[in-house]
Amino acid sequence: MTLLSAPPRTDRPTGGPARLAPAARLLPSLAAVYRAQLARARVARIPLLFVATFQSLGILVMMRGVVEAGQSSAARSVVAGSSVLVVAFVALNLLAQYFGKLRATGGLDHYATLPVPAASVVLGAAAAYASFTLPGTVVTAAVGAVMFGLPLGQLWVLLAVVPLAGAALSGLGAACGLLAPRQEIATMLGQLGMSAALLLGVLPVDHLPQPVLWLRDLLPSTYGVEAFARTFAPDPDWTMVLADLGVCAGVGVLSLGVATWAYRRAVAR
Repeated sequence: MTLLSAPPRTDRPTGGPARLAPAARLLPSLAAVYRAQLARARVARIPLLFVATFQSLGILVMMRGVVEAGQSSAARSVVAGSSVLVVAFVALNLLAQYFGKLRATGGLDHYATLPVPAASVVLGAAAAYASFTLPGTVVTAAVGAVMFGLPLGQLWVLLAVVPLAGAALSGLGAACGLLAPRQEIATMLGQLGMSAALLLGVLPVDHLPQPVLWLRDLLPSTYGVEAFARTFAPDPDWTMVLADLGVCAGVGVLSLGVATWAYRRAVAR
């Protein structure tokens, strides 16, 4: 009597490695990374906001002794530059230090094991850090406008300036942290970038020599400063405001793309 064997099952592989689950989609992964980063940074939120805001308010007080109040381009530049400096402190300086530390201590290995796109890691961390900057930016802009006698009616433009300038500076900060060969160099690059945003964004344009103005045009935060400063005019040129915000958006896409490439490069090593 011949025993008939059951036919082999076709719903599972008969040999070779098991097939991995599909990678998570970008938007759900981005939301998960954003929430995780926001929860981790929540403990340091109050000191972070205090330091960034106090620094910008101190610069406003210092520049008030140099620049007179009133509807002048110098007063607008000081207030707008000090406001965007809050974004630069967090998005550029601290994010460069954060990714530099992750790269130096092997923290990127944790993200490398997750089935999430590289872009979601970079964008999630950048968005979490940039989220802390809006309250400090609004406080700095309001105090600066009162101190220099500028109108308060256009502060709503910060709802566009902060995320767009934050995206451009976050991508630059993340790229510096991921590409720096050592953590100390990442910290130095973040500090240099914030110093450039301070000197080139806060100082009135009329007082800067031409070579420095060329460097100013290369800094992403410059266009956020210019967009916000234009809104303090009695009759703002909204076409130029939108053009400056468009430059911020374009630089943001480019810098975040470079940061994503730098993340993949760092993880692959």
